Amino acid sequence: MFRVDLRRLILLLSITAALLTLINSFYVSYQVQRDLLIQQTLEANRVYAAKLAESTEGLLASARQQLAYSAARLPALLEQPQQLAAETERLKQQTDTFNSAYIVRDDLTLLAISPAMLLPAGSLLNSAGARESLEKRQPLVSAPFISTAGKLVVMISQPIIAADGRYLGYVGGSIYLREKSILNSLLGEHFYRDGSYIYVVDRRGQLLYHRDAERVGEPIHNNPAVAAVIAGQAGSQRIVNSRDTDMLAGYAPVASTGWGIIAQRPTANTLAELDGLMLDILRNALPFSLLSLLGIWWLARLIALPLWQLASSARQMDSQDACGEIRRVGAWYFEAAELKRALIAGLAQFDQKIGKLNLDTLTDPLTGLYNRRGLQLTLEQWQARAQPFAAVALDIDHFKQVNDNHGHAVGDLQLQHLARLMREGSRGGDVLCRVGGEEFLILLPDVDLAVATQVAERLRLRMENCTALPCGRVTLSIGVAHWPDSATAIERVLEMADQALYAAKRSGRNRVVVAQTERQPSEASLS
Repeated sequence: MFRVDLRRLILLLSITAALLTLINSFYVSYQVQRDLLIQQTLEANRVYAAKLAESTEGLLASARQQLAYSAARLPALLEQPQQLAAETERLKQQTDTFNSAYIVRDDLTLLAISPAMLLPAGSLLNSAGARESLEKRQPLVSAPFISTAGKLVVMISQPIIAADGRYLGYVGGSIYLREKSILNSLLGEHFYRDGSYIYVVDRRGQLLYHRDAERVGEPIHNNPAVAAVIAGQAGSQRIVNSRDTDMLAGYAPVASTGWGIIAQRPTANTLAELDGLMLDILRNALPFSLLSLLGIWWLARLIALPLWQLASSARQMDSQDACGEIRRVGAWYFEAAELKRALIAGLAQFDQKIGKLNLDTLTDPLTGLYNRRGLQLTLEQWQARAQPFAAVALDIDHFKQVNDNHGHAVGDLQLQHLARLMREGSRGGDVLCRVGGEEFLILLPDVDLAVATQVAERLRLRMENCTALPCGRVTLSIGVAHWPDSATAIERVLEMADQALYAAKRSGRNRVVVAQTERQPSEASLS
């Protein structure tokens, strides 16, 4: 007669619990992995589209800069056909930006073109892009159009303006959309065999680039990603595209042109990997589940395992992932959980102290502002991402007399007061530095010389009008420069700000002096 004893009951409960756990874990794991894989793919496509949009923005900015330089030289050359031909050839050959370059008079007469075989000089242009440039008379990235030479192109143009302000025509460059071009070179290498691909639309939803060249020029309708990106939004979403394919799309706009870049991958391709993975998990989990029944004899090992894992992680607390390793330990009973919690708390305090030490190496202990090391780190980061900024160099007038007449304690109060005024008048992204005894520097990102001068003048007036300091009236001499407007090298811009500061001192102190630009003379000499 079959009798249920404790051993069989434990075995029955273990088998039931193992099967239920396996089924539940498999289902939950599949759902979690599926959602995670979709979210990761969406985020990867969004980041990818954003990087390509940034690269495309840089490409277009470079093209505009080339054309602007050429446009500044051309007013004096419009009656010299050979010089015009040489200029278009230079634009065409200097970089791979343009498939063709040309100069057009204000009556749409073609004055010069490279390659010369496309059209004879003297031809009258009547393309949509040519008319648009003539009508708007401003820097322009055109919508796609069929050129006079029969090419589907996007044109980048720059107006040619005489010294008296008359509009003389424009200089432009074309990027071919259905042939080899800089746009294809930039985007074409990003096609993957896993089904991922990218495409580019203009502000009207018309394809500028697609892996299928025959679709270039085709308008895209009823696509939420396209609608979002041409509205200036960046993001990601799961969509059904115009070909009724379920896609995971990330998108980002090219702000200066209204273009949009979409990176996408079929959802089916993304999830196909997961189906095979889950079958492998199931095949591996079944034998393990059967073997886990032996665990009732290994209870001591199960009790010791979390402690062993915590001890192993504690021996490697200097590694970057030490906290993550400790968090992943399965502390399933009270004592192990308490030990795990204590280790995590101790590691958090250790990381906090290390972080404070790192901050101390970047800041001035007296004022709390960045020191030279913090300044250098900021400049390296800004230079890497080509961040424009204004530099405001300031110095307390006659500071040595304050220390000599009132003592260094009063001098320190004066420095701290100036630091406080700098903080009160700054934005969240501004960088405030003490670079010497009484020498300070303010870096203002995305601020032009005029605004930076206003900021400097406000600070000067506040310092001058302060009557609370024991040393009496205190004034500032300030120099202002801008990168890249004042000079091309960041180090030179800081030197120019210092030079402007010393010019303020030489001219009587208590004033703001703006550094003279180095860029204008060099450009004038080239034109």
